[in-house]
Amino acid sequence: MSNNEYEVTSEIHQAINKDGILKPNLAADNVVSRFLFKYPEHLECLDSGDDSGLIEDEDGDLIVHRKTDNQREGVITIEHSFSTTLDLVGRQIWRGALLLGDFVLHYGSSLLQDCTVLELGSGVGLTSIVAAMFAKEVICTDIDIGGILELIKVNAARNCKLLKANFIVLGLDFFANDWCSNLEKKLTNVTVILVADVIYDNDVTEAFVNTLQKILSFPPAKTIYIALEKRYVFTVADLDSVAPCYEFFLQCLQKTCAKPPGSQWQVDQLPIDFPQYFNYERVKELVLWRIKSKY
Repeated sequence: MSNNEYEVTSEIHQAINKDGILKPNLAADNVVSRFLFKYPEHLECLDSGDDSGLIEDEDGDLIVHRKTDNQREGVITIEHSFSTTLDLVGRQIWRGALLLGDFVLHYGSSLLQDCTVLELGSGVGLTSIVAAMFAKEVICTDIDIGGILELIKVNAARNCKLLKANFIVLGLDFFANDWCSNLEKKLTNVTVILVADVIYDNDVTEAFVNTLQKILSFPPAKTIYIALEKRYVFTVADLDSVAPCYEFFLQCLQKTCAKPPGSQWQVDQLPIDFPQYFNYERVKELVLWRIKSKY
């Protein structure tokens, strides 16, 4: 049996808040879930000139501000699959998307303001929807299989009242040599790139890193934020629990950074101690990487 015949299910699906009233638009076996989040306190002060948001120290590290007052809540409603084969895992919600959603909620008011944002491997579009609360334009991309692009469009429509940005959905295949002209034109405006949980298969990972290299060849300078969950397995060969997909990603990234243009990138693993706004278990296996290109 091939990997694409096995069904996999995201760890968070047992705990999410399924909506018993809203019905799926695209497939009867889809589910509709409500992802509750708390608004960061500083968002309520944006119009009053409060300068809360992304602040860096002299080393370029993010400074986290926490507030403990009561916070108003919001909800993002998402249609998705409960379980899928491996090639269609983008139809599910994974913890990395919620971690990246927390990051965008906390820093988006300054990080994404007036920016054109690109998300790679967007899946059902949750992180792009969060980004669209802050950015000028969001380009939400994924491979055009299994109705994923239609699912993104449906979810954007469900949450249209949250969207401040112009929201565009385009196909992008990591394995493709050529991209549509519309996407290549948009890349000349993109300054921030978001990616969550795209590391689950070595071939996909290698193609993903090659895609990053291609995208970062387009000016202007861009910053990529990559949220991942290290998934451990026990192997007899190692006599230990290892995270092979994550380790392969690091090997691909190290290889790319060993020579130009990758050697010109600034690559950092960021702390994930910023506040949590979505309801999920922020496990220790979650990581967040930042890659900056230079021009």
